[in-house]
Amino acid sequence: MINTELFKEVSPLSAKDCFILIERQKSNFNFPIHIHPEYELNYIENAKGAQRIVGDSIEEIEEEELVLVTNPQLEHAWRDYNNKPQNIHEITIQFHSDLLSDQILNRNQMISIRELFHRARKGIVFSRETIAKVRPLLKTLSCENDSFYSLIKLLVMLHELSLDKGMRELSTGQFAINSVSKEHTNEKLNKVLDYVHFHFSEVIRLADVAKMVNMSEASFCRFIKQHTSKSFIDFLTDIRLGAASRALVDSSLSIAEIGYDCGFNNLSNFNRIFKKKKGVTPKEFRDNYRKNKTII
Repeated sequence: MINTELFKEVSPLSAKDCFILIERQKSNFNFPIHIHPEYELNYIENAKGAQRIVGDSIEEIEEEELVLVTNPQLEHAWRDYNNKPQNIHEITIQFHSDLLSDQILNRNQMISIRELFHRARKGIVFSRETIAKVRPLLKTLSCENDSFYSLIKLLVMLHELSLDKGMRELSTGQFAINSVSKEHTNEKLNKVLDYVHFHFSEVIRLADVAKMVNMSEASFCRFIKQHTSKSFIDFLTDIRLGAASRALVDSSLSIAEIGYDCGFNNLSNFNRIFKKKKGVTPKEFRDNYRKNKTII
């Protein structure tokens, strides 16, 4: 089997700096799919038709976009795809995960930024309205000569981003599994998460899981909706699709084997749900992802 070890980026961010900003003008995307421990905010302008890869999310982008990733194991990259060679403007900000300590993030004034960092473990793309709001701040940040004021501007920008009602999480399930676990303080929710992550390949009945946490089915459904913003069935399906996406990338198992191993009862059902959720068939997803993977 071909070894497809993931490219681990070495950031130029030093231990003594709070953050680093890199601004580029380029005609195409050529950096491979990669991971790194630093938090990253990436702004791209004039790249309509390019393709964004964040975990198991593969999407064609618009004229401009802004993405935040705070998961050291979440793979991400951009590639040309349908983008015509042109003057692409890219601004990348990387900062240490401990730039804001837990003690600071747990203060009342920082709740929205704390939640932003948590959600961004799956990768977040921000709304057009919010991009327009922070764009001037983003573009002047590189011109700020005083490093202290540049840090203040970054914090202001993170605050504005944290208020975006239209932000959207990108990756799902096992690709971003580290983002859905013990950060929750709710003991019942942790019990459900552990059970689903360990048993998603099996038949899971709502009644059985509700009973496990001593709740009625109706109360359990409301409980899951409150904590995940999804129905239990949708939550379970996303976990299974995440596991399937990982297997499509990392294994040589057949698509049918992957479907059965991830809890889908037949191949046609797996293909139908996968395409409905991701816009491509499992085969197309595997082909697209492997085409973009850099072998090192």
